[in-house]
This record gives sequence, structure tokens and C-alpha cells, in this order.
Amino acid sequence: MIQVVFEIPDVQNIKDKRRIVRSVKDRLQRKFNMSVAEIDLQDSLSFAHLGGAVVSNSKHFGESVLQKAFTMIEQDVPVRIQDVQIYSEEF
Repeated sequence: MIQVVFEIPDVQNIKDKRRIVRSVKDRLQRKFNMSVAEIDLQDSLSFAHLGGAVVSNSKHFGESVLQKAFTMIEQDVPVRIQDVQIYSEEF
């Protein structure tokens, strides 16, 4: 699982924020086959909190996918990362 809190600079209204958040979610779902949702800060105009999950039979592969997803957000999306947490569990 991954949780990312980021600031969206220069957002003028909630529609702009939703457009950017939807774009990030769609890209993560399409590129990494992840489940993604906005899990908090829905009422904040300039911050978003996304959560994502990947299920795999390999802990190494799952963590690799999550790290690549974070790198994509960091490099390709015009936001300022405030916090990121990556969790991994084995059963």
C-alpha cells in the first residue's frame, strides 16, 4: 500500500483540484494496474491525500511497483510531495 499527501500549487477552485487528482488516479491505475482512491483532504483546496494498493505474490515486485508509482508522481505531476508512506505485508 502507498499513501501520498501532496500540495497542488496555484489551484483556483475545487474543479481544478479534482481534475488534477483524477488525472493522477487515472494514470496510476492505467500504468501500474493499481487500486487508487482519494482517502482524505477532500475539502482542502490545495492538498490531496491518495492511497493506492497493489496485490502480488512477490513482496519485491509489489514494493517495486509502488516505488515506481511514487517516482512517477514526483517527476511527472506538478505537485509538491508533503508525505509518502509505503507499506508492505506478507501472508
